[in-house]
Amino acid sequence: MAEEYLTDDEQLEHVKQLGAEYGPWVLGGIVLASVLVFGYRYYESYKNDQALKAAAQFSAMTAALEKNDRNTARQIADGLIKDYTNSPYADQAQLAIARLYIDAGQLASAIPPLTQVMNGSKDSDLKQIARLRLARVLIDQSKPDEAIATLAQNPPGAFAALYHEVRGDAFYSKKDLNAAAAEYRTALAASDARSADSALLALKIADLGATPTPAANPAAVDILNKAKP
Repeated sequence: MAEEYLTDDEQLEHVKQLGAEYGPWVLGGIVLASVLVFGYRYYESYKNDQALKAAAQFSAMTAALEKNDRNTARQIADGLIKDYTNSPYADQAQLAIARLYIDAGQLASAIPPLTQVMNGSKDSDLKQIARLRLARVLIDQSKPDEAIATLAQNPPGAFAALYHEVRGDAFYSKKDLNAAAAEYRTALAASDARSADSALLALKIADLGATPTPAANPAAVDILNKAKP
């Protein structure tokens, strides 16, 4: 019988029957929804709490580095890597550890943390920074060919000048002065002509006795000409 033809008592009885039949499912759905909402809020709260703790540890590590407290900085960096593996602070900690090794003259030990960030970081800028630092370490290890191979990919816009400069350093290490000059000129053309980096590049080019490329911007050419003896 259609529900609209039931009497009031019959409709009430029908509702009771539906409640008895489907009540546990409805109640279960409500409970499940509540659990999901609570779980999501708890997870978000947990993530925020972890981020705050990681940020505090990172600040402490930075402060230790500024004070040249290498032991404390290393301990904090190790903790960041262990406890906050998937956070960007772990990548920063890897870079800090590499810096400590480089400052101590332990170049070989700096390669693993730099490689980890270069290959595993979710931050594209940090990956490029690690790649550049790794290339510089390889040059200092007298491995210019490995450094050039490390920088074989096309340099991204924001890092183009640095890529070409480090490639120039690698070629200079190989005694390939023409290739070094070409890389330095390209780096100079891609850099801010008013920056200290441009002045250094101009000095490197002048030291090689090279001339500015016609493609260089006028300001860069002026810096290069002033740098010549």
